[in-house]
Amino acid sequence: MVDTGFCAFKSDPQAVAESARAARAEIRAGRFTRDTASVASGAVQGNVVILPADWAADFQRFCYLNPKPCPLIGVSEPGDPYLPMLGEDIDIRSDVGAYRVFENGKAVDEVFDVTDIWRDDLVTFILGCSFSFEEALMQAGLPLRHVEMDVVVPMYTTNIQTKPAGPYRGCTVTSMRPYTPVDAIRAIQITSRFPNVHGAPLHFGDPSLIGVDDIDKPEFGGERVDFHEGEVPVFWACGVTPQVVMESAKPPFCITHKPGRMLVTDRMNAEMAVL
Repeated sequence: MVDTGFCAFKSDPQAVAESARAARAEIRAGRFTRDTASVASGAVQGNVVILPADWAADFQRFCYLNPKPCPLIGVSEPGDPYLPMLGEDIDIRSDVGAYRVFENGKAVDEVFDVTDIWRDDLVTFILGCSFSFEEALMQAGLPLRHVEMDVVVPMYTTNIQTKPAGPYRGCTVTSMRPYTPVDAIRAIQITSRFPNVHGAPLHFGDPSLIGVDDIDKPEFGGERVDFHEGEVPVFWACGVTPQVVMESAKPPFCITHKPGRMLVTDRMNAEMAVL
């Protein structure tokens, strides 16, 4: 069963913020160690990239050039672990569901707290997450198969190239949700209203056209999802893209979130929508 703890009324900002703070408290205490898709309903969740200051300017430009996979919603001051623009008590060193640590472009560790390896030159970037538009899809009656199956949304590396900035370049990672063609069109219309959290899909239909050879073997997320009769895969740009880009950029040190285990903020998903 999907864990629905820490849920809140989506239209009540105070309730959403209280729910988000409760979720972060559980994560900070080490009592919540699974994916965060089902927590703090109504709250924006964010992808995390943490880099040394001398590697940060080019990455910020990379985000501006690639707003689909890297929609920037928050940036810290160098060495500052707090993100007041996203929540009053967020401590990026302990409040993410799980972290990946990179050295010279290679993932070398997965941890639940990065306080011991925090440095005074680190800059945190928070990128919008598809969990925000998923709330709108569910409100419209469009099912989310990974939620029904209680698994992390499947993610795939594609042949869609990002626009380079300094050392940062590489392929776009996508998240995938199956829909009938009619529902896919509705999903495109709905998610187009959320440009700050990846916006409309990049592709739907034949996965081989974007370089996905086996839909049953996602590179991230770990598990396939079922397709029902008449459904096609629909692919959205994904905030895991920087983790692939780091492999080619090779910064000496980098911290990201573990896919599916995000930073839960006090911001509301409704704030991410445009009219």
